[in-house]
Amino acid sequence: MEASFLILVTIFLSISISFLLARKKSRLPPGPLALPWLGNPLWLRATVFDITSVLQRVHRKYGPIVTLQLGARTAIFISDRDMAHKALVTLGAAFSDRPTPNPATSFLHSDEQYTITGGAYGPVWRLFRRNLNSEILHPSRMKLFGPGREWVLGLLKKRMYDQLRSSDEGVVVPYDIFLFAQFSLLFLICFGEKLDEGFIRKFEGPIRQLLIYERDLEFLAFFPAFSKLIYRSRWKWAVDTARKLEELCSPLLEARRNYKKNGGENQEIRSYVDSLLELKLPGKDRGLTDSEIMTLTGEIMTSGTDTTSASLQWTMANLVRNQDVQKKLHEEIESVSGGESVEEEELQRMPYLRAVVLESLRRHPPGHLVLPHAVKEDMEFEGYVIPKNVPVNFSVADMGWDETVWEEPKEFKPERFFGREHEEVVDMTGSREIKMMPFGAGRRICPGMELAMLHLQFFVANMVKEFEWKQVEGEDVDLTEKLEYTVVMKNPLRVRLVPRKKV
Repeated sequence: MEASFLILVTIFLSISISFLLARKKSRLPPGPLALPWLGNPLWLRATVFDITSVLQRVHRKYGPIVTLQLGARTAIFISDRDMAHKALVTLGAAFSDRPTPNPATSFLHSDEQYTITGGAYGPVWRLFRRNLNSEILHPSRMKLFGPGREWVLGLLKKRMYDQLRSSDEGVVVPYDIFLFAQFSLLFLICFGEKLDEGFIRKFEGPIRQLLIYERDLEFLAFFPAFSKLIYRSRWKWAVDTARKLEELCSPLLEARRNYKKNGGENQEIRSYVDSLLELKLPGKDRGLTDSEIMTLTGEIMTSGTDTTSASLQWTMANLVRNQDVQKKLHEEIESVSGGESVEEEELQRMPYLRAVVLESLRRHPPGHLVLPHAVKEDMEFEGYVIPKNVPVNFSVADMGWDETVWEEPKEFKPERFFGREHEEVVDMTGSREIKMMPFGAGRRICPGMELAMLHLQFFVANMVKEFEWKQVEGEDVDLTEKLEYTVVMKNPLRVRLVPRKKV
């Protein structure tokens, strides 16, 4: 018995020493001590639930580029904006890949990872991104969905008033309304259909639950051997849910096929699915399968719904807390827009509105980290070796809160985005320099950045034009954060709405 124990201890120590020596020789960026297979258990729990505070402590001790051993997997984190610019822009081609997908959630996507956000950098990825940019995100295409945004604005206002009338105190909790509105709009963009609430609800709930499932099981990427053993029942539930969503989507895909087959080429309602049905995969004599199309449409709906809804809630929460900012914004809106609602064409004449949205994205980025990047081959960077396929993460939150760039970074001050003669002081693409990057930067920058900015400005402007947003008496607006699929308010915003005109 004792001999067996000594043998096990000897083997473990030998492996540990070999692991530590190998890491030392690898010239990885510095980081806390870790054990093979286990990594650092203290970092593991915090990585899932409180990664920002953990990383800030690690960066303070080890510097702006660090290595964390998370279970069986190594990850690199960068918090310095100049290093981020060098990696993502100057060396953009080298850092443009994605790491191997999490095996615990790979069933949520097509077998070959045919997505824009997570797909490998190459000809298929370029085809998908080019198609999205030309068919949906080109300014002329975005304009065609203007009537759809007006329709969704009507839904949003109606729900606001319904909840307002049902409350004796005039209190509204708008987050679920924002989610429903954004989901309805992106469903219209993807499928070209204005679907009723009941049908939308069949999709919205399960998709959001799958997103949270994917976030919760992120740590299994670091323990791949346990992907299907831990939380087996939840894994089975997720597989079944994904299959049911495919079954719900199948009639919609068939409807778009028949629509085109019957000569229904109407550019005003050309959807994202219509464009995907026409694609041919490079190097393969076939188009996309239904599963691949549903993965790509699901990607648009999930990427756009939670991020935009969370940003809307953060923006309105800060307008409630900062009544002087809300007053100034309302004055700008009224000076430009004289109609019942704010028109899209009027947004470009509202610089303070844009500054309010930018300040909200700086102060409360939807994700504290961008999606991880990877290099295809081992390379040297800032005196260290970046191994291929190791996740390289960039801290969006740290860059937006950098005291050397932003004065009083935790304060909400939209005026900071105006330079001389009200010129914008931040390059949102990060091509010149990175001061903040809520949409990422470089070749993997979020392709939907302009669409997201349009939606945020359009809905913020109309919500401020329609209502005065006030704090509920006796309640503070709590800006404590909570990680779901995106970073949301731990305690959803409760607000007292006062219509600015008689209903």
